[in-house]
Amino acid sequence: MQTATVLEVTADYRPSEDEEFMNERQREYFKKKLLAWREDLLRESRETVAVLQKETENHPDLADRASSETDRALELRTRDRQRKLISKIEEAMRRIEDGSYGYCEETGEPIGLARLDARPIATLSLEAQERHERRERVHRDD
Repeated sequence: MQTATVLEVTADYRPSEDEEFMNERQREYFKKKLLAWREDLLRESRETVAVLQKETENHPDLADRASSETDRALELRTRDRQRKLISKIEEAMRRIEDGSYGYCEETGEPIGLARLDARPIATLSLEAQERHERRERVHRDD
């Protein structure tokens, strides 16, 4: 029977360019970061649901009602964006498990650690992302 090796990633650990790229310690670091981010989003979502359920009151004043509806619509749009973000976080978690996390989907090259630390759901290297955005701008202008 095999036992899993558990690496301790301390709070002050930061992935370094001096290490082997996407070693076990780095994968664990990003996994914890993604899990914490997902938990924050889920907590905010639960809080929103509770607030929206409480605020189902009718406002006698039309301006108050319009303001309340606008706030509610904005909150729901924000939650929808966060739902999509949770999906991307879960995709990143799958990539960690299958060993493809941290590598550009377009070029196969490593995505920089600084980029992954800032945007742990990144799937493209900085250069590939810039090319992608340039193509979008060109086609959008058509």
